[in-house]
Amino acid sequence: MAASPDNAQTLSAAPEDERVTWPKRAVVTAGMPYGNKPLHFGHIAGVFVPADCYARFLRDRIGSENVRFISGTDCFGSPINEGYRKLVEAGAFDGTIEEYVQRNHEAQKATLDAYNISLSIYEGSGLGRSGDVHQLISKKFIEKLHENGHLHKRATLQFYDTQAGTFLNGRQVAGRCPVQGCKSEHAYADECDLGHSYAPEDLIAPKSSLTGTVPEMRPVENWYFDLPAFAEFLRARTAELKRDPYTRAIVPQVVNEFLAPPVIYIKNDVRADYEAVAVDLPAHQLREPERGKQSFEIEFANIDERDAARDVLARAGIRFRTGKALVPFRITGNIEWGVEAPVIEGLEGLTVWCWPESLWAPLSFTMAANDERGMPRGSWRDWWCSEDAEVYQFIGQDNLYFYGVAQPALIEALTPGDILVPGDADEPLRQTRLIANHHILFGDKKASSSGSVKPPTADELLEFYTVEQLRAHFLALGLDQKSVGFKPKPFLATDEERDDPRVADPVLKEGALLTNVFNRLARSCFYEAQKNFEGYLPLGAPTPLAVETANATLAAYDRLMRKAELHSVMSLMDEFIRFANKHWSEGIREVEQTGNEVMRRQVLVDSFFLLRMATLLMHPVVPAGCEKICDYLSFEFDDFFSWNYDLEDVDELCGAGEITEGRHRIRELPPRFDFFEKHPSQYK
Repeated sequence: MAASPDNAQTLSAAPEDERVTWPKRAVVTAGMPYGNKPLHFGHIAGVFVPADCYARFLRDRIGSENVRFISGTDCFGSPINEGYRKLVEAGAFDGTIEEYVQRNHEAQKATLDAYNISLSIYEGSGLGRSGDVHQLISKKFIEKLHENGHLHKRATLQFYDTQAGTFLNGRQVAGRCPVQGCKSEHAYADECDLGHSYAPEDLIAPKSSLTGTVPEMRPVENWYFDLPAFAEFLRARTAELKRDPYTRAIVPQVVNEFLAPPVIYIKNDVRADYEAVAVDLPAHQLREPERGKQSFEIEFANIDERDAARDVLARAGIRFRTGKALVPFRITGNIEWGVEAPVIEGLEGLTVWCWPESLWAPLSFTMAANDERGMPRGSWRDWWCSEDAEVYQFIGQDNLYFYGVAQPALIEALTPGDILVPGDADEPLRQTRLIANHHILFGDKKASSSGSVKPPTADELLEFYTVEQLRAHFLALGLDQKSVGFKPKPFLATDEERDDPRVADPVLKEGALLTNVFNRLARSCFYEAQKNFEGYLPLGAPTPLAVETANATLAAYDRLMRKAELHSVMSLMDEFIRFANKHWSEGIREVEQTGNEVMRRQVLVDSFFLLRMATLLMHPVVPAGCEKICDYLSFEFDDFFSWNYDLEDVDELCGAGEITEGRHRIRELPPRFDFFEKHPSQYK
């Protein structure tokens, strides 16, 4: 018997003080990979697989029609310009930059399809219907920021290569990060590869990638969002996030780092030089160096006074570094390849910097996804504005400045009456829920496609592992807790270790649960039904032990999903599948010893029920194998993978005639059939 609709929103099996509530509608985002390269394993493992697992769970939990899982290629930005330039100069590509991005987009989409990433839409910020919508939304968003008084025109310095005779985009300048404490050796014009932002003039040892020369700084005018004005809002929001049990600790921790007062760090050995110009600096507080520190600090009341001090120190030839702080957030830029910026106050010919437009790109993708479904204009607000909706954004920790600092302030800057699309209602955008993962390492080193440690591409991994082995392993790593090493034996083992079967492959740990234990449980049920029950699944009430164990697992699973603790979900399911397999093995062993046919039927009723529950709960993790089980059980996917049932037997999935007859016809399973297969390379 089907449960009441409320059961789909709140799991009644959970204790009263741990009741789990879910929104009626949800958006899941998975960031936007740059359109300059294929996807490496970090894209898949660190963001796309966790986001896909969550989106699939939500579809099962609240209904597939109520979930949008969105992403797309980031078509703009200096990494794309630079990647395209290098290929053209090397004679490796002779098409347009649009064709270059389209080629990479198609390769990315093929990889995502290979990993069973079930996106509602995957187009791009400059591709397809999403690109058209994104141009409109970018224009409206920026105009509203300006109308609300949050944009300021600033003449800032930009790198100019005198030998090449051109301004340089962000990735055409390389140097060292100027942020105090940052160890990055891969810093660009105004951000480093560890996610720190800074003024271009602070970059240490800049060099042009075009000519190898030291570029000049020349003034250009652009629009900047007044991010420092939202300091108090961000502090209050961060305090709320710290108290929220569903927010990972790394989110408020990183955001809070940018909410400190503006600080400049100066080396102790130039203390006398500082004292000579201290009177010329804006009012500031000096803090002596802590024990063992090589720098002292000077703190300012606001970012403008810090910047004025920076100019004084630079003129005096005093080297310094700046601390993390809220700085004006650049909205526009001067490179030709980008989303066209609106003309405001006569400032023409600008494009939108890729970071701000990528923050509102999920709005564009949601609109485009709803358009594809023929939904009314403005329906996107049911997902982004309604109190009964939630947006879950899966990101890497390096991007927390953009998603955790800049994005919340941009959303707060829109007033409730702002209309982004003609015909919209005036509900305000709601803040999103950030689900940030720590770094996934390659071995014990941070892997970056632009660094010295070259990670395997996502496609290369499929030459040694099945998709389901990789998905299960990635989810079990525990990236929600800490940075973790990915250690695939075919890529990291020595030649001697690679050929030694005694050397285990860590990646196959979770796969063994699938190919051994889960396979054994499913096959046993089917073969027993074929052998002794004429190919029918016997119906009836499972024993209390089976029901109670399943319900306890279901309740724990629901709570863990609410916290997005996916590694704990994997541990829970390992325990439950092993319980179900043991329940079968011990029960059927006793049947064979006693010849008790009544007990045989009950063991199979229990085991098919436990198989149903295991398959439902593993569906977000390994969808292909679970859907194969459902197919052979001869149930409709929409029914089988729905939480909107009592979930206490298999009978509720059957028709009245089957219940009267006490059995349900299932498909015949071939001999030695595998629902979860090993990779061909693993059979030796």
